[in-house]
Amino acid sequence: MTFTFRPLDPLQDAELLHSWVTHPKAAFWMMQDARLQDVEREYMRIAAHEHHHAYLGLRGGEPAFLMERYDPRYVELVGLYEPRPGDVGMHFLTPATDTPVHGFTRSVITAVMAHLFADPAVSRVVVEPDVSNKAVHALNEAVGFVPEREIQKPEKRALLSFCTREQFLAATGAAI
Repeated sequence: MTFTFRPLDPLQDAELLHSWVTHPKAAFWMMQDARLQDVEREYMRIAAHEHHHAYLGLRGGEPAFLMERYDPRYVELVGLYEPRPGDVGMHFLTPATDTPVHGFTRSVITAVMAHLFADPAVSRVVVEPDVSNKAVHALNEAVGFVPEREIQKPEKRALLSFCTREQFLAATGAAI
């Protein structure tokens, strides 16, 4: 599967995002009760942030998933671990669908990681999924993430995990 990325437009894309983040299968996104205006506001906040960016992943030119990239020195993980030069944080969301495609989510996380590592300044990707999100832990492991420890964030208990460029390449054989 081939994907491209484009910056998310908080106003133009809000309705689509709202349908994705409020779906019951997106519970770990923690926006189940969000109104359309809440989604617009959250992604306008991200768009205005110097160290946090949101993108739509496109398949055949159509929105297929959401990806966020952030600098953990300033967003999400401040004070929770010792960041290294070249660290980048990541979130991704594949929307629920009535017609699941086998291997789709794994293809998405592989594309997200390849996209992040295409930036030569990135040497390690950091994630902090909910400790109870077993499905994403398995996906993370499949692309080379190694859990370090549990951390307490304001909104959740999270599994702090890291993936270097070398771990990603060894796990996936992906071309960057």
